[in-house]
Amino acid sequence: MAEEGKSCGMPAFDDEHKKQDMEIKERLGHIRHKILVMSGKGGVGKSSVAAYLAVALAKRGYKVGLMDVDLHGPSIPRLLGLKGSILPGSKQGKAKPVHYSENLDVISIEPLMGDDKDRATIWRGPLKIGVIRQFIADIEWEDLDYLIIDSPPGTGDEPLTVAQTIPDAKALIVTTPQEISLADVRKSINFCRTVNMEILGIVENMSGFKCPHCGEIIELFKAHGGMLTAKEQGLRFLGSLPIEIDVVENGDAGKMDILEKDGSAFREAFSQIVDRIVEALEEKRETTRSAQ
Repeated sequence: MAEEGKSCGMPAFDDEHKKQDMEIKERLGHIRHKILVMSGKGGVGKSSVAAYLAVALAKRGYKVGLMDVDLHGPSIPRLLGLKGSILPGSKQGKAKPVHYSENLDVISIEPLMGDDKDRATIWRGPLKIGVIRQFIADIEWEDLDYLIIDSPPGTGDEPLTVAQTIPDAKALIVTTPQEISLADVRKSINFCRTVNMEILGIVENMSGFKCPHCGEIIELFKAHGGMLTAKEQGLRFLGSLPIEIDVVENGDAGKMDILEKDGSAFREAFSQIVDRIVEALEEKRETTRSAQ
């Protein structure tokens, strides 16, 4: 059997895999906090939350990387209006992420697809797993305070690969208030517990719309579902985000302007969520140091 494996190149493959494992471990050692943004179902604004979180942290002076592992439906480049391209790195076979701002770099499959941004990515699991590992091992990330990872909805290959490849990543779960979303969130919670991924907390998106005419809050998708689920599951509730037309318009235009808009309820709510995330992670870091 050993000779058969040798003749088909298996030892070389194993050596390459071990080398990549070492590169991944070395690179992750230069990243303080890793956050996997996930959701049980699509359409809850998960990618928007990931993008706003990365930009908000960068605006606060943190060094941030944003890794889009939604390989079939990458939204991050369009949400950010990303125009740059992936450039060769300083070492052979390595590449630099796309530069978004002074403190934020981004990697996604879309810049690698050439001019046809609407082309479907038809890949099976092993290929997707390989690409996600390359996003860590073969990308020359700077030393980062935060790596935000935008995962596709559900509990498939992509979040599982992140859980296995980045064992200290923490999950931020995004939901909307209605039961059809919360049912899938409970699956995401069970996924995290099965793979021993710590859950940072739950964010409830699309939580009420303020009528521009009368000022009344209209609960389009019910209310408080995320908060109640967090309480039932013994998890941290990070906050609720209201529906604002500017969020939709910013997303379509590839802008993050709402983070600077005075009087925006979304901006205020999101700022409080970022405060809670930073506080929770720093508290965890101090607790770990004390235990050591």
